[in-house]
Amino acid sequence: MENMLDKKIITIVDEMQDDMVKMRRDFHRYPEPGWTEFRTASLVAKRLETLGYNVQTGSDTVNKDYMMGVPDESVLKAAMQRAISQGADAEWVAKMDGGMTGVIGTMVFSQDGPTVAMRFDMDSNDVWESKEESHRPYKEGFASVNDAAMHACGHDGHTTVGLSIAAILAKLKDSLHGKIKLIFQPAEEGVRGARAMVENGDVDDVNYILGAHFGFKMKKTGSVACNVKGFLATSKYDARFTGVPAHAGAAPEEGKNALLASACAALNLHAISRHSAGVSRINVGTLTAGSGRNIIGDKALLQMETRGGTSAINDYMENEALRILKAAATMYDVGIKIKKMGGAAGADNSPELARYIQNKAESLGIFNNVVGACDFGASEDFSYFMERVQKNGGEAAYIMVGADLAAGHHDSNFDFDEKALGYSAKILTTLAAGLLQKKQ
Repeated sequence: MENMLDKKIITIVDEMQDDMVKMRRDFHRYPEPGWTEFRTASLVAKRLETLGYNVQTGSDTVNKDYMMGVPDESVLKAAMQRAISQGADAEWVAKMDGGMTGVIGTMVFSQDGPTVAMRFDMDSNDVWESKEESHRPYKEGFASVNDAAMHACGHDGHTTVGLSIAAILAKLKDSLHGKIKLIFQPAEEGVRGARAMVENGDVDDVNYILGAHFGFKMKKTGSVACNVKGFLATSKYDARFTGVPAHAGAAPEEGKNALLASACAALNLHAISRHSAGVSRINVGTLTAGSGRNIIGDKALLQMETRGGTSAINDYMENEALRILKAAATMYDVGIKIKKMGGAAGADNSPELARYIQNKAESLGIFNNVVGACDFGASEDFSYFMERVQKNGGEAAYIMVGADLAAGHHDSNFDFDEKALGYSAKILTTLAAGLLQKKQ
């Protein structure tokens, strides 16, 4: 029965290929950075509703208290207006006020099956897209029309695949058991969005959750990695030091030096002892300070991150970093405000689900390279979903679908082979349908 269903899914996806390309190119043309995905999210919500899904958005999907790195209100309002001018559904956009652009589509097939969730990220990068003739999106007329925004990581493809899966599962609903939850996540870039959805309880009822990404370690179309391991937990912080300005020649004793406080913090952050239990990282990425050559530095902005091979290791690095930031401010008698801008948990695939994925990938016969274990070696906030589902006794897994790339991720010349849309839709839909064949 499952093999027959898989063949049917493959046929449906092949018939959808041209439509998927058109959809992906539309999303690519109108990219929206994290928490401003009003056009994308509204079109997703409208399409899911048309397909018969119960659709939630806004505060029904996102816990506002856990939103990280949210743009100013003026930026959000401008993004809402731009989205509507570019074809967003105004009624859905109104429900996403404040940047709460998460969307969840739920369909119940029966009460005697598992709850399966799939996550698709929607946001773009803060990148200016290439205008070179060699860049296919520019040459073929679907490059970004929004300044300093570009889908340079494939999330336009991820969203397209999510909506394609939604359509296929709706067609197959009489053959399925349980419930499907399709989660369209904002603000993955900077690892800002997943925790706000997890803390809203969005996956507390989930038995299986799947996530996927194009390319990255799988850079050839027709390949797939079934057991992605080594998600690094991470925390991103902005620290603002506030001192007192003074004339550096006439009255230096009257100043409070925020510049020196931030420099002291930067040096000592990098001096944190590494953890013996596994990988640990820290990086001060930017340090902007001072007001002028002859003024005691009265302000500074330090942007940093920690990483750890597990959440526990990252917690150690994070706590040490916060201690040092506060101590440096105290030493120089300046004020400090510390704001968390992003974060992700450490995670690994559930072994049993990873084996199921590999068996499915091999049995489909569509991939020319099926890879088992693959080390991720970076951070992705899908790990928050994984961690919560696994803590609740469920299973979670993340896969990489191969795609020929025109340039590396986050590069202004990034583009991917659109044949990968079909490969991704086939493996993810068959995985979900297989899990939804189970009766409980």
